[in-house]
Amino acid sequence: MPRHGRGCIFSRNRDPGVPRNLCVDPQHERRLMCGLTGLLRSSPRDDIIGQVARMTALLVHRGPDDEGVWSEGQIGLGHRRLAILDLSATGAQPMHSDCGRYVLAYNGEIYNHLDLRHVLEIEDAAPPWRGQSDTETLLAAIEHWGLDDALCRVHGMFAIALWDRSKQRLSLARDRMGEKPLYWGWAGKDLVFGSELKALRAHPDCSREVCRQALAQYLRFMYVPAPRSIHPGIYKLEPGTILTVDGAPPAEAPKEPIRPGEHHASLSIRRYWDLNAEIEAGAYNLIQDESEAVSTLGQVLGKAVQRQMISDVPLGAFLSGGVDSSAIVSLMQAQSARPVQTFTIGFDEAAFDESPHAAAVAQHLGTDHTKLRVTDADARELIPDLPQLYDEPFADSSQIPTHLVCRAARQHVTVALSGDGGDELFGGYNRYIRGPGLWQQLSQIPRPIRRLVGQAAQALPEHGWNKVGTAYNRIRTGGAGISDLGTKVHRLGERLRLTDSLDDLYRNMASTWIEPEMLIVGDVTEPSSQLDDPMPEFGAGDPALRMMAQDMRSYLPDDILCKVDRAAMGISLETRSPFLDPEVIALAMRLPMGMKIRNGQGKWVLRQVLYQHVPREIIDRPKVGFAIPIGLWLRGPLRDWAEDLLSHKRLAEDGLFNPDIIRQTWSEHLSGNWDWSARLWTILMFQAWHAAQAHA
Repeated sequence: MPRHGRGCIFSRNRDPGVPRNLCVDPQHERRLMCGLTGLLRSSPRDDIIGQVARMTALLVHRGPDDEGVWSEGQIGLGHRRLAILDLSATGAQPMHSDCGRYVLAYNGEIYNHLDLRHVLEIEDAAPPWRGQSDTETLLAAIEHWGLDDALCRVHGMFAIALWDRSKQRLSLARDRMGEKPLYWGWAGKDLVFGSELKALRAHPDCSREVCRQALAQYLRFMYVPAPRSIHPGIYKLEPGTILTVDGAPPAEAPKEPIRPGEHHASLSIRRYWDLNAEIEAGAYNLIQDESEAVSTLGQVLGKAVQRQMISDVPLGAFLSGGVDSSAIVSLMQAQSARPVQTFTIGFDEAAFDESPHAAAVAQHLGTDHTKLRVTDADARELIPDLPQLYDEPFADSSQIPTHLVCRAARQHVTVALSGDGGDELFGGYNRYIRGPGLWQQLSQIPRPIRRLVGQAAQALPEHGWNKVGTAYNRIRTGGAGISDLGTKVHRLGERLRLTDSLDDLYRNMASTWIEPEMLIVGDVTEPSSQLDDPMPEFGAGDPALRMMAQDMRSYLPDDILCKVDRAAMGISLETRSPFLDPEVIALAMRLPMGMKIRNGQGKWVLRQVLYQHVPREIIDRPKVGFAIPIGLWLRGPLRDWAEDLLSHKRLAEDGLFNPDIIRQTWSEHLSGNWDWSARLWTILMFQAWHAAQAHA
C-alpha cells in the first residue's frame, strides 16, 4: 500500500503573525495549542476536505504553528499544531505510519516516547525514523503492539484519531485521566469529532440545541460530566477509553450516550485502562513501611517530573506555595542546572492572595520567580471572553485566576508544569479529611433531627461562623485549620436534609444546586453519571478513598483538567501534570489512607517528600482554594451585568429556566445575608454562553 495513497490532500500553513508572547486582545486570542478534528461519512463525497478544513480552522488557537488536513474516501482528519517536540516539518500531522496502513491526528505529549523508541529498536520493530516527534513514535508503537497495548505503555496526555486504511476502521482514544479533551457525535448523518465543541459546530448539521438533561447535570456540578455534552447527540469520550467505528458510521445517534462495554451498530466503546482495576491492584499490594513509602514516592514522582521536563521550547511551572505545586517545583529544581522559571499571581484582597507563600517557596528553592499583580478590574475584564474560551457552560469561578496565571506564564514559556491531581491522589480536600468522621456522627442521628441540625447550622450567619473558624485556626498548628468556615458550614447544613449515606453526603457536597431539575422548565429527570458507576469489589471500603475515586472519575477530568486545558490552550500554552503519570497513580493506590490523611491533615506522605526540600514552616497552613471574590463583585461592580442576565424577562424568554427560583436566590444574595455566588455563577455562565451561541 502506498504511504499516502490517492485522494490525500495536505495543507500546511505556518502563521508567522501569531506572537510568541501573550496576546491579550480577544480577537487575537481567538486566533491563537494542539487540536484535532475530523468526520466519517457513510460514503465518499467531494466536500469532505473543505468541511474538515473549516472545522480545523476554528482550532487555530490550540495550534498556531502548523495546520494539516487530509482525506481519503469517507474519512477526513484535521490538525492544528503547537510545536513542543521536533519543531521541524517531520512532526507535522495528520501523519502516516511507515507502512502506510495508519493515519493519525493526535493532540498531546508522550513523555516516554524515547524509551518506547528504544524498546521498538530492541524488538527490531522500529521503522526508519524520519524525525524526533512523539507522533511518529506513537504510530510505530501502534503498528507493532496494537492500539490497546501501545496506549497502556504510554506515559502521557493525549486525544487521538486513528484511521486504519486496511480495515477501514476509525478509532478515537483519550488518555487515562482525561487531560486532553475529545468530543464526538452526530452532525446529520456524519460522525464528527474534535478537541472542542466549536469545531463540531462548524459542521452545518451539528445540533446547537441545549440538552436539558445535560443542563440539569451542569447546574448540579458546575460542569457537564462525561459522557454528555451540552448538545444532544454530541458526547465527550470518557478517559481511558477507545471508541471504534468499523466501516460506515451508524445512521442515527443513540437515544442515550454509549458507555464503555456498549455498542451501537458499527460503533463500540471499550476501556484500555480502568481506575477500578488500579484501585484493586493497589489494595492487594499495599506499602506498609512509612520510610519505604516516602522514599518510593520521591523517586517515582521525581522520574515523572523529569520525563515531563523534556521540551524543545521554554518550560516553567505554576507555583502557588501550596503542597502540590511546591512539591513539583522542588523536584524540578533538584534536577535542573539553572533556576526553574515559576509563576504566580497576586490579588489586592489579602484573603485571596497566596503570592507571599509562593514567593517564600521560590526564594528558598532559588527559582526564577515571576509574580503578576492582578487587580479586580483585570479579572473582571476576562469575564466576557469566558464563553468563547470554555466553549461549553462551565462555572468553576477559579477559571478566572487560572487563565490569568496562564497569561503570566505564557509571556515567558510555552510549557508549564502544574500540581493538578495531587489533592485527589493524596487526600487533600477537606471532604476527604472530615467527611467520613462527620457522617459517622450524623448517621447515629435520626433523619428528622439531622434536618434540624442542618437548619441550626444555617441559623448563624456565615460571618459568624468565619469568626469561629478564625479562632479555631489559631489553636490548630501544622496547617490543619479550615478556611472560609461560614460558607462550608452553610453548604453542609443545607445538604443534611437529603443525606442518607456517605455517598449521598459526597454527592451533595459536590453539588451546587441540590435539586437542579426544579430550575428547568418541563419534566426533566437528571440522568446518571460516572458517579453512579460501581465501585471496585475490593479496596474501596475506606470512605475517604471512595470520595477520592469519585473525584478522579468526574471532578478531576471534567472540572479541574478541563479548566486548565481551556485556560492554557486558549493562549497556546501547554500544561503538564506529573501527578497524573501512570506510575504515580499506581503508587498512590498502594498507600494506605493513614499515609495520606493523618491528624486532621491531608497529603502526609507527599508532605514528607516536600519537607526534604522546603521547611515545613513555609508550607504548613490551612488549604485555600484558587478563588476570587465573586460574591462581592456580584453585589458591586458586576451587579448591572448580572442583573441583565438574570432579569425575569431574559430568563423566561428561552423557555429553559423557571425564573422565580433564580430571582429569589439573586435577591437573597444581594441582601448580604447569604452567599449564593456559586449558584448564581452557574446561571450567569450559562446565560452568557447561550447568548454568545445565539450570535455565533
